[in-house]
Amino acid sequence: MQMPLPVLLISVLLFFVLFFGIGFLLNMLLRMTWIMAFIYPIVAIFIIDKVSFTEYFTAPAASLASLGNSFSNLAPADVLILLSGLAGAIAAGFTMRVLRKKGYRMF
Repeated sequence: MQMPLPVLLISVLLFFVLFFGIGFLLNMLLRMTWIMAFIYPIVAIFIIDKVSFTEYFTAPAASLASLGNSFSNLAPADVLILLSGLAGAIAAGFTMRVLRKKGYRMF
């Protein structure tokens, strides 16, 4: 099933803005510039994989095999949406760096 273009564009924009906002807020609260860029791959794994978090520790081989299978079955539109979320997280880090260089101490 193919995703219609308007749905794809809205999804890309939504993921970018969502993870930019979450990253921006986490940066303000924790004062760690790249925190969301490091957390985002874990969030993406939770979005993609159907395996529970504890199974990565109790049955790592099967869980990682399932994760690899899930990654290989992603549609190009899904990959684009997930990459836009990563871009939003990285953009939040760059925004925080610029704001700190310009003298905004609360960031």
